[in-house]
Amino acid sequence: MTGRKEENDAFPTFRKPVRVWVGLGFPRQLNSVVDAYQFVIDWCGNSPEQKAAIRACKAALAGEIDAETARGIFVQFARRKDILVEQSPRNCVAGFRPSGAAIL
Repeated sequence: MTGRKEENDAFPTFRKPVRVWVGLGFPRQLNSVVDAYQFVIDWCGNSPEQKAAIRACKAALAGEIDAETARGIFVQFARRKDILVEQSPRNCVAGFRPSGAAIL
């Protein structure tokens, strides 16, 4: 998978998933541009980082940029909001969120 749209791919996927903290400290894995887009539009707020992530996801879905570029912009949004999971998921404990918590 290259992260680019291919004939049999409905939506561009990430080479490596992005994991973010949701709810009461549970990690959620985002595998594609669609996953990231749905997450960021549901996020409460209106920050410049959120707007950039939304624009990047829309551009990737339209084929204007590749999925990895959109992923990088989404990762910056998640990092800025302190929701990026920085550790291995096998080390995560449900309900526990270490400070400075992103799987890149």
